[in-house]
Amino acid sequence: MTDYVEQKQSRISDVFPDMPLVVWMMIITVLIGITSGMGSKELVSVYNSGWGHAIGEFALILLPSFVLAAALEKQRIEMSPQVSVGLAPLAGAGMVCPDTAYAAISPMVRKHKLPLAFGAYSGFKLLFPAGPLLVATSLGVGDAKLLGFCLLMFIPVWVAGLLYGYIVESRYLASGKLTDLNTFKMSLNVLWPFLLLATLLTLGVVADMSFNVWLDFATNPKGALFITAVSALSMVVRDSRRSCIDSGLRRTGSLLLIIGAASAFSAILTSVVPINDMFSTQSGLFTLISLFVLTAIFKLLQGSSMSTFAAAGPVAVPIVAAAEVSPVLAVVAICLGSFVAILPNDSYYWLVKQDTMAAESDFKATAILAGGSTIQAVVGMSVLILVATLGIF
Repeated sequence: MTDYVEQKQSRISDVFPDMPLVVWMMIITVLIGITSGMGSKELVSVYNSGWGHAIGEFALILLPSFVLAAALEKQRIEMSPQVSVGLAPLAGAGMVCPDTAYAAISPMVRKHKLPLAFGAYSGFKLLFPAGPLLVATSLGVGDAKLLGFCLLMFIPVWVAGLLYGYIVESRYLASGKLTDLNTFKMSLNVLWPFLLLATLLTLGVVADMSFNVWLDFATNPKGALFITAVSALSMVVRDSRRSCIDSGLRRTGSLLLIIGAASAFSAILTSVVPINDMFSTQSGLFTLISLFVLTAIFKLLQGSSMSTFAAAGPVAVPIVAAAEVSPVLAVVAICLGSFVAILPNDSYYWLVKQDTMAAESDFKATAILAGGSTIQAVVGMSVLILVATLGIF
């Protein structure tokens, strides 16, 4: 399977230059502006205004999130193997990366690693402060209901991944020799930053803290992330704290570049294509399905889940603005579209494949991982369509 993918990529590179997604987006954006008849001054002006859309908000989210993840990576996670699978979604969301969460927890699990993998994946996609917060920032959604709704949507998607993982492991995977595990004791060393973040976010939802500027900031998602990241650094030895911050800066910088390019693309596209006319007459259900498919296409092309969120969110802004659809439902539709699918162009694929299915062929591993993530997407989208049809939001 790997050879096949490499051959396909080689054939594509013979026709199109092998360049990162962000470069392609910049080139296509400029070409759209030129071919539509925009003058150079107008093109640069629209591009510039689009690039700066919400970029500061993303910096406030991404930097503390990645610093928090780096601080947690420095710790030796100690928890009972019996609860590792259950905590995987929380780790995926808190570390803002399913790869990091899986790599940290999987050494404590002899079997059931596939359910763990789908758990970390679903937590990253549907729990704060990961996917939903990134997409909500792009769409300008500040509805407090989003936090609770994402949690409710997460449950059936997570359960679908768990059931799929257990069934596949028991029926279709070779049961090799189980390796002995080190003895881990339950520790709050890693859990307390998650508890702090959850507490601050919950307070922001259930109580109005606007009477005090400090409390108001602390219970806002961006303030809560900042406080949690700073607190998590206290777990790291003094000499290693700078490296955590540097790691956060590197990861934030690359994503801000993608977000800026996607926002500029969205601004130029809105100026050229009559999106208002295309979506203003469509039903909310049609819009949700369109957002789901749009994000799925980004994921299949890009591979990286984080880059998918960074690129799909800004592009979806004019669609949501033109359509009569709940912004909360739109955020979840985009998050669900990003589940499709775990393929070899995703680093998470290779991490799980090598750890869980090293004895299996690449084709079988691809079918299992892509199949499971797609099932999670379909289950979630089915629930979302039901919610939209009943008019709950």
